[in-house]
Amino acid sequence: MAKDKKTERKSEKGLQAEKDDFSEWFTQLMLKADLADYTDVSGCIVYKPASYALWEKIRDETDKRFKKLAIQNTCFPLFIPEKYLNKEKEHVEGFSAEVAWVTEAGNTKFAERLAVRPTSETIMYPSYSKWIRSWRDLPLKYNQWNNVVRWEFSHPVPFFRGREFLWNELHTALATEKESLEEGPEVLKAYDDVCKNFLALYGLVGKKTDSEKFAGGVASWKIHYIIPTGRVLEGPCFHHDGQNFAKAYDIKFLDEQGKEQYVWQNTYAISTRMLGVMFAVHSDSKGLIIPPKMAPNKIVIVPILFEDSKEKVLKKAEEIEKELDDFGTFVDKRENYKPGFKFNEWELKGIPLRIELGPKDLANNKVVIVRRDNGKKEIVDIKNLKKEAKIILDDIQKNLYEKSKKLFESKIEKTPFLSELKKLIADKKVGIIPLCKNPECEAMIKHETGGAKAVFIAEDKLKGDEKCLICQKKADYYVYVGKTY
Repeated sequence: MAKDKKTERKSEKGLQAEKDDFSEWFTQLMLKADLADYTDVSGCIVYKPASYALWEKIRDETDKRFKKLAIQNTCFPLFIPEKYLNKEKEHVEGFSAEVAWVTEAGNTKFAERLAVRPTSETIMYPSYSKWIRSWRDLPLKYNQWNNVVRWEFSHPVPFFRGREFLWNELHTALATEKESLEEGPEVLKAYDDVCKNFLALYGLVGKKTDSEKFAGGVASWKIHYIIPTGRVLEGPCFHHDGQNFAKAYDIKFLDEQGKEQYVWQNTYAISTRMLGVMFAVHSDSKGLIIPPKMAPNKIVIVPILFEDSKEKVLKKAEEIEKELDDFGTFVDKRENYKPGFKFNEWELKGIPLRIELGPKDLANNKVVIVRRDNGKKEIVDIKNLKKEAKIILDDIQKNLYEKSKKLFESKIEKTPFLSELKKLIADKKVGIIPLCKNPECEAMIKHETGGAKAVFIAEDKLKGDEKCLICQKKADYYVYVGKTY
């Protein structure tokens, strides 16, 4: 009986696909590096301990920064009554195709359908309308770390576009538009700090066009990343909701003059999609590459064991393990596997630094250190090991970020011509083009390029004579155009 493709991918150690074959490579990486597994529910994966630990790092580092911004964590229900979901017309239209519904429990049909949250505005804001009465109740900054379900698409991609995924959703209410707009960059800065300095990812903040903004919001900004396939990944977001939801859900307060006002609102999120970006940008055909600041275990010690020196080598390896405990160091003591097998396994699983210790190394009071990012080997005195390990780990972190930045910049080209844009997209790149605000021109971009879209508005300023790439009328701005997940 023939094996199915998923079984075949798991049956052999090591990746059998090159990174150029991205879809197959990424699937094998996910399975063989023990990051996640499929379930019988399409689009819903198991986040195994290796990937969940990385998500916990994102969550914890983000949460530290949230606390400094006086943001509090909370938890609202998973289920949303249909009447709540229908209160904000643009919002419900934007999510209607994605909503999964619960209609009965046991043998009892519900009088009203319950939505499984695609996002929580509609369950949180009725409570906001009860809790906010005075300007003294503001600002209100409540955040959830939770899971959401979005079911509309036909081809889910693990870590990039799942039907169920993990994220935060931060929902703030403020007294004035000015405060609301000033808050946005502060939260985006917190997200960017984590993504840049921990995930080692270079990204650009960009405002979405009106066609691409959050359903029900006034304006949206996201941090954007580019992976080797040329696809743009939309990362952490800031949606300025104005007073749209406040009016729909009657969230009002008395200001300091005793006058009734609607609050101004923002929403924000970072999700497990960032794990997909990190895996795709940094990893190679040997397996995962995890930035040291993200890795729970930054160093693995592989002792080279022979019967006549095994005890001495293991003893020294354990001493080094204790000395390097701050780096989450561990010794691979397994005797039923050869060193080469262990080297390959820890390369596959992305441990940033490998220390090799054999009897000859021990006799010379030295070890061999191997970097996961570039494979470079160094011989280091054991007495200097802790100091040198930190220097090398810091350099790996820096190197991965610089490579991420170079990848991003290598994928960008500017053009005023549709024919050149088509070629850029076909070559797995991202174009910067002049465009007008007519949504029909924006829609035509998708049609002409086979699915690329106006991802975000560029900071490049118009000189005044640029023409829209589609209609040849006066352009309103430059936009980045690329394919996304």
